[in-house]
Amino acid sequence: MAFQQSSRANGSVMALARGLGWFSIGLGLAEMLAPRMLGKQLGMEGKESLLRFYGAREMAAGVGILMSDNPGPWIWGRVAGDALDLATLATGLDKQNPRNGNVAIAVAAVAGVTALDCISARALTGATRPVPDYSDRRGMPRPPEEMRGAARKDFTPPRDMRTPEELRPFRSQPAQEPVLHSRA
Repeated sequence: MAFQQSSRANGSVMALARGLGWFSIGLGLAEMLAPRMLGKQLGMEGKESLLRFYGAREMAAGVGILMSDNPGPWIWGRVAGDALDLATLATGLDKQNPRNGNVAIAVAAVAGVTALDCISARALTGATRPVPDYSDRRGMPRPPEEMRGAARKDFTPPRDMRTPEELRPFRSQPAQEPVLHSRA
């Protein structure tokens, strides 16, 4: 099987990946340096150590994206981290949280960044895989000219697939041999 030459990721996808890398570092720094303030704004006090951990994850992903020749796997790591962030934020959407409006805004922001992460990751990983070339395939063992009519040669339909005698057209004289109906 031949493979078509796939091009490397174009410049705009790499620029988006770099931007997501810098965004990760910035968000990670905010989560690591100000987890108490962030937790207070989201009504999630007491989760400072979790926010610090998420910050470290963000920073690691950002550095990985910026340092790698192939940032696709690192971007997929961001997608997984975004899912974790969304699940954590969802716990703050309850009615008892006086800051659930802030949490809703944070959920919308994370969802938007997740969309960018998915677009970038998909473009980066899709660009590195070779694309199979099936243009020479037909699905038949021989050329179409040789295959035309091949199914009709030496073919006798099975008895249970023949038209029953009762449903065949009326004839004044009985036929000597059973008539085999086939599509022409």
